[in-house]
Amino acid sequence: MNISARSLPFLLLLGVAAQAQAQDPNACPQLPVDSGLAWQHQNAGDSEFCRALRADGSEAFGMVIGRDSPFDPDRSNREETGRIDGREVQWYRAEIALKPGVQARETLVRLADGRVAHIWLQARSDDALVEAFGQAEALRFGARRDTQVVAGQ
Repeated sequence: MNISARSLPFLLLLGVAAQAQAQDPNACPQLPVDSGLAWQHQNAGDSEFCRALRADGSEAFGMVIGRDSPFDPDRSNREETGRIDGREVQWYRAEIALKPGVQARETLVRLADGRVAHIWLQARSDDALVEAFGQAEALRFGARRDTQVVAGQ
């Protein structure tokens, strides 16, 4: 399954719409305090687009939080398991046609308020992948802390 073919236009549209960075501490989950990351947030109708950026401006991981997600996990693409905000998650392998050699993973998490968080990450090495997992899995959804995994479990 080529996730970039379905999700990329949606994500590019959100990126184009994000002319200015807005900081809404309630829109995106809490980042690990010592991560060195900062949120870039954009409200997109009834969805929230959140990118965790490193100090150099590169994306560590990102997510869309909304009622639904365009990501439809394929069980044959299951890779690692992990935990986000205390709940077990299944990470799925994604292929990015324009970035050969980049390891990409995605997961879905249903939030207590009924919305879904589609979280993705990309890494150029095994070490970078482990670091990205650690950062994404240290997220805390605050008031939406009671989460559960959805899709393909």
